[in-house]
Amino acid sequence: MDKQKYYVNLASQQISTVRFENNDSYVIYASEEEVRNLRQKLNHMHEGDMNAFFRAHVPIMPYHNDRGNDHYDSGMSEAFQIIYDLGDEKTKEHLTDIGVLDKKRILAFFRKAIVHL
Repeated sequence: MDKQKYYVNLASQQISTVRFENNDSYVIYASEEEVRNLRQKLNHMHEGDMNAFFRAHVPIMPYHNDRGNDHYDSGMSEAFQIIYDLGDEKTKEHLTDIGVLDKKRILAFFRKAIVHL
């Protein structure tokens, strides 16, 4: 299978063959099947995010018992691993430097990134 260059932005959940504005947080080289797999992970994250949004409006349900957050977090971990596996050297170096593949640091990193949106 031929691999093509893609630009990935996890915050906006974009995967594109065209570099535009800020969609180039990560650069990967992937087949269509690998991109579909990454898209599934991002969709999984979005579903978890939506479930967490609705849970947030139910004050009697505590955060730590929220499966939506768990789905989002697991999707994020899996997406970072896929991006690392398919990434160019700069992407791999960046993910290694920020320690995002270390599961304990993933949540802290992404929650910090969301604050800057």
